[in-house]
Order: sequence, then structure tokens, then C-alpha cells
Amino acid sequence: MTGADLGRDWSDAELGAWLKTAAVPFERLADIARTVARTLADNGVVAWFQGRSEYGPRALGHRSLLAHPGHAGNLERLNDVKGREQFRPVAPMVLADRAAEIFDGPLPSPYMLFVHDVAADWRDRVPAVVHVDGTARIQTVDPAREPLLARMLGEFERLTGLPVVVNTSLNTAGRPMVDDPRDALECFGSSPVDLLAIGPYAIRRGELFRSGDDRGADQGEALR
Repeated sequence: MTGADLGRDWSDAELGAWLKTAAVPFERLADIARTVARTLADNGVVAWFQGRSEYGPRALGHRSLLAHPGHAGNLERLNDVKGREQFRPVAPMVLADRAAEIFDGPLPSPYMLFVHDVAADWRDRVPAVVHVDGTARIQTVDPAREPLLARMLGEFERLTGLPVVVNTSLNTAGRPMVDDPRDALECFGSSPVDLLAIGPYAIRRGELFRSGDDRGADQGEALR
């Protein structure tokens, strides 16, 4: 089994058409991974919609909510975004070649199936993903398998010194994990998330409330 991304996917043109139909302000970026990393480094929450949807009970970097692991308050923050109980944990994704220095347990762990002990000198550096017993359920990211995700993690490490990002499923309480672009837009529109990264496109929370009549021109330019 080479991956859990067994569901549907959409071309960049199809995603752009969805966004234009939704009449939301968006931009097409040269490197969505870099923009996401910068947003996370600034302690923003990102809804990440990339590639095929995933088969299974958890997000593995295709339909994810992402956040900075270095702020303990992001655990409560993400549970508020998802509308779920505060005792629920969130998980770390980590570059595969950095995992062994931070987490003690079966490696690699691309499907987030095992609980690992977090190294004592890292627990205060990534508090949002550390369980009360000093463990974490990790996902390792292999650049050969997930190049976009790995590039985002690498840029985040360059900005923060942390090769780890908080990863939890892109959904809210009582609803299944996001599958198609409509799901992603509905989830973003109803949740206090700062950025939706959908394919190469970015929708920013602040831009949703921007006044003026130039949105259509912006969107047409983005599609070109």
C-alpha cells in the first residue's frame, strides 16, 4: 500500500472554476507550500486541500487543518475550530528524516498508527501535539511520496526551527472529513480558519470581507 489517497481529485482548472462560481476572492500562487508555511509560522490556522481525498479515519496531509505546534494554546484553538471536546488531542506530521531525533517508536509511520514517546527536550518545543503522558501519534512525511507536503514542512522548519506541524482532519463536529471543493468552501466559510489552500489557490479570511467591486477582475486574473 503506497498511500491512502484513493479518493477523487480535481485539476487546477476545475478548482479555479469552483472558486469563481463561489464568488470568493482568491489568488493563484507560484508556491502554495511556501505561503502556507509562512501563515503557520505567523500562528495562522490553515485548511489544506491537496490532491486526492483520503480513505480512512484520519487526515494524512490531503484534507487537513494545520497549525503551529509550538503554541500550547493551539490544541484548544483547533478543538474550538472543529467544535469538539477539549480533551481531544491533535497529531504531529514530521519530516521522515527528522522523526528519530524527536519521537521514539516505530519508524517510518506514514499512516499515523502508532504512539511515540516525545523526546524530553522537544516536549516544550512542540507542546500542542504532546499528550499528557508525553507521547504523540505521529505521521512521518517522505518527500518522495508527498513532495508538496514535505516542501511546506521544510519551509516551516526554515522559518521556525521546527520540522513538525500540527495536523488534524479537515472537518467540524458531526460532519465527515472534507472530500470535494464544495465541502472545503463550506468548512472554511463556517470556521475561524485563516487560510484555505486548495490546489495552487489561496483564500484568506480577511479577503472574504474586503469591500469593492474589483473581486471579479482579481479572480479572472488569478485564473489566467
